[in-house]
Amino acid sequence: MTVAAILSEKGNEVLTVKPGVNLAQIIDILAENKIGAAVVVAPDSTVCGIVSERDIVRELANHGAKALKNPCSSCMTADVIACSQHDTINEVMETMTTNRFRHMPVIDKGKLAGIISIGDVVKRKIKQAERDAEEMRNYISAS
Repeated sequence: MTVAAILSEKGNEVLTVKPGVNLAQIIDILAENKIGAAVVVAPDSTVCGIVSERDIVRELANHGAKALKNPCSSCMTADVIACSQHDTINEVMETMTTNRFRHMPVIDKGKLAGIISIGDVVKRKIKQAERDAEEMRNYISAS
């Protein structure tokens, strides 16, 4: 099972922001869209970072309310770990768990092709486990 399967179900839409958008605006965007992270793109549309709720909380803890005026580039994760549509769900889950993040951009041919969350991965794994269990029950009852 690959990342492409997740994207085919949830879609390829990704909320992106520019590096200069301030944290107060990012908070509003995340809340309005009920999401936990936004991909930061450079003027040439390449991914230059990702800013998550966790990044914002750390920035607020370190700098207080004045951090809300800071650009998201001040606290975004600049070394973005991305995946491709061909990566397996197990590979992505391992990468997210090892690196302790919950959102991963999907890059295809150098361009942003989507984003997946740990929730998307877990949801897909649960569906697969349910499907496997049902197949096992059917096999056993057919014997």
